[in-house]
Amino acid sequence: MDTKTAGKPIRCKAAVARKAGEPLVIEEVLVAPPKSGEVRVRIICSSLCHSDVTFWKLRVCTLFIFSIFVESYYRIFISLALFYFLKDPPGYFPRILGHESYGVIESIGEDVHDVTEGDTVVPVFLPDCGECNTCKSPKSNICSKLPFKVGPWMHREETSRFTDLNGETIYHFLFISSFSQYTVLDVAHIVKVDPQIPPDRACLLSCGVSTGVGAALKTADVEAGSTVAIFGLGVIGLAVAEGARLRGAKRIIGVDVNEDKREVGGKFGVTDFVNSRNCGDKPVSQVIMEMTEGGADYCFECVGMASLVHEAFACCRMGWGKTIVVGVDKPGAMLSFTSFEVLHHGKTLMGSLFGNLKPKSDIQMLLKRYMDKELELDKFVTHEGSLEDINKAFELLTEGKSLRCVIWMDK
Repeated sequence: MDTKTAGKPIRCKAAVARKAGEPLVIEEVLVAPPKSGEVRVRIICSSLCHSDVTFWKLRVCTLFIFSIFVESYYRIFISLALFYFLKDPPGYFPRILGHESYGVIESIGEDVHDVTEGDTVVPVFLPDCGECNTCKSPKSNICSKLPFKVGPWMHREETSRFTDLNGETIYHFLFISSFSQYTVLDVAHIVKVDPQIPPDRACLLSCGVSTGVGAALKTADVEAGSTVAIFGLGVIGLAVAEGARLRGAKRIIGVDVNEDKREVGGKFGVTDFVNSRNCGDKPVSQVIMEMTEGGADYCFECVGMASLVHEAFACCRMGWGKTIVVGVDKPGAMLSFTSFEVLHHGKTLMGSLFGNLKPKSDIQMLLKRYMDKELELDKFVTHEGSLEDINKAFELLTEGKSLRCVIWMDK
C-alpha cells in the first residue's frame, strides 16, 4: 500500500445524493484521515440494497407511503428513520449512500490494533465492538457500547469525514457510505477477510444475504428434513431459502404476490410456491396448514407486516414450531395473540436482527462456506457496473429487475 496519503485528506470520486429522489451526482470529494478508533478504506466494490433506495427518497411526509413498496428486512431502517427524523431534519443531504461493500484499509487512526494498512475488509452496519458484555456474549449480536441507530455522522462523535470541494459537509449513511472510492469507518464496523475471496461476493455479506441466511442458520437453527415457510421472496426471503437449503430442509414453501418469484425461488431451493392472491376465500395460513398436514416447522416473515406475522404464526406447527420475524412493520404496529395460543400451542415467536449473526465471527463462517462451495452467493448477483452506472442500478432495483447489482468503484 502507498502510505504517502496517511494522515492527509484524500481527493476521490463519489456518488453524492444531493437531493431526495434526484439522480446521484458523480463528483470529487475530500475524505479526511481517520481519528482514534477509525480506519480509512479504499472501496473496491459496493452492492446496491433497498435501504439505499429508501433513504435516497426519504422525506417524512412520504415515508409511510414509500414503505408500502419496500419489502422485507429493510423496513427496519425505515422504522428507525421515522423515529429519528420526527425530531430532526426530514432528510440529510448531501449524503453518500451505500453500505454493502468490500475494501482495503488505506490508513489507520490511533488505538487501532486488530487491523492494519493493506488488510481487506467487509464493512457492516451493525457494530461489533468486542468489548461490551453483549458483544462478548454468544447470546446476542446487539452491541451495548455502540447501539445501532440511523444517523448522519461517525459512530463515536457527531462529525463527518466527508466534504465537497467547496468545503460543504457531506453526511454519512449507516456508518459506511460505500458509494465513494474512499470512506472512513469505525473499527467496530469492519470485518477483516481473506484477500482471496472475490470482492463482488464478499460484499454481499455486509447486510441482506447475511441477514436471511443467518435467520435460518442461527436464529431458527433449521433442522435437516424439516419444513420451512417463507413469507416474502425478496433478497432476504431468498437468502432464508438458501440457509434452509444448506441445513437440508426437506420442503421450502415460498409465499409471495409476485408470480415471477415462483421461478426465481426455485433457483434458491424453494420447492413449493404459493401466490397469496390466488388462495380464494382461504387465508394463506390455512393453505399452508393443508399443504403440510399440520403446519411448517419454521415460518419466516420477511416482508414487514403485522398481518403476515399472524399468518406465519397461525401456520406454524403446534408443539415445536418457530416463527421468525425478520421484516419490521411501521412504528407502532402491534401483534396480538391470545393467552390460550401462547400457553397451549407450544409455539415460539422470535425476532432476528442481522440474522442474529455476530459480524466479526459469523461473516467469516459464511465466507468459508462460500469458499467451500456450500453457500451459493453467485446467484444473488444479477447485474454489475461502474460508479458511473449507479443511477441505472437504482432504476433496476426500484423496478424490481435486480436482486443485487455490484458497483465497481474503479472499473
